[in-house]
Amino acid sequence: MTGTIDPADWDQRRTSFGSVAADYAALRPGYPPDVVAFLLGDRPRRVLDLGAGTGLLTDVLVAAGHEVIAVDPSAEMLGQLSARHPGVPTDVGGAEAIPLPDGSVDAVVAGQAAHWFDPEPAAAELRRVLRPGGVVGLVWNVRDETVPWVAALGAALAAEARGHEADQGVVARIAAALPADVATARSEIVQRMTPEQVVGGIGTRSYVATMTADARAAFLGGIRDLLAAHPHTRGRDVLDLPYRTDAHRLTPR
Repeated sequence: MTGTIDPADWDQRRTSFGSVAADYAALRPGYPPDVVAFLLGDRPRRVLDLGAGTGLLTDVLVAAGHEVIAVDPSAEMLGQLSARHPGVPTDVGGAEAIPLPDGSVDAVVAGQAAHWFDPEPAAAELRRVLRPGGVVGLVWNVRDETVPWVAALGAALAAEARGHEADQGVVARIAAALPADVATARSEIVQRMTPEQVVGGIGTRSYVATMTADARAAFLGGIRDLLAAHPHTRGRDVLDLPYRTDAHRLTPR
């Protein structure tokens, strides 16, 4: 567990995504192919997509020719993944008790998920399921707040998000527990979205999904108002929402 969130709140957030699975699949960003190449190299591997969610990282893994197994705590999220990739086997489970045999995969990757892991028990499970020479890849998309309207959006979200959308030190903790050497790469991706889709994407964030219906409507109404008023988004039908993609390759020693 990471961050400063109360443990009960953290667990509620961690398990909230099933309620927004369809919107998550439609409105969250994918991942650039060069990130998967950095993490896994060019040859096909047997890969566990851990915290696979609706399959946004699975998309890129399959396109690159890897054999993928998808595990996620939410059956609803995996239902979205299976609709996209009916040939990918799925199982409900978490990083602290991975439902796979020992030494069964060449790599474990996690997109937008490892900040929900309990690092030390997760590291033990990662080492258990990896074959010799295997790697762990941890990836996050983070909004590029060098863009003024995206910075304004981030400021509006900050009090509720409390930083709980990225690494927060989990990479270092997992690397220390494995132990593993770490290499890092950065890429970027841009979503072209309507303002209402931007609002809907914010609605899939755990801190919004766990609000009461009235609080959620008020919060998202504030985001809608921000986009309607900001000089860089006002009156625009389509917005480019940029992300930087941070990828960390952990090679167990």
